[in-house]
Amino acid sequence: MNGQKSFRSIAREAKQRLKTGFWQDARREMDGTMAKARESGVSESRACRYFAGKVTCTIRGGDDDAFYERVRTMLLSEGEVSDALARLTDREVYEKLSYEEKQRYMLNLSERYLKALERFRRECEFEGRG
Repeated sequence: MNGQKSFRSIAREAKQRLKTGFWQDARREMDGTMAKARESGVSESRACRYFAGKVTCTIRGGDDDAFYERVRTMLLSEGEVSDALARLTDREVYEKLSYEEKQRYMLNLSERYLKALERFRRECEFEGRG
């Protein structure tokens, strides 16, 4: 299936989320997030979009979460740095690529970094770190 999950496995994961109370916990957390947003003057629609993105990331999990954690760790320890892409590049993989593949690799890495940076900024805004 080319790395894609089957419908059956997606349904199994959804059923597991229901059994473990994932959605009840998510609702409680969302209510807290909305209350924080109201207190700090952030629009509720913006807070809702933030929270929806956070839940979506939690459900998807996988490689992007691991990548995000690398970016988050770098941002917390050193802030935004000019050589972020160089620090995030997997040198072993990169060195084996052709010129065109290196260009695609860097473009993909850049897109992933920008998404992770945006996620980090949203989390900081709503979790009081920013």
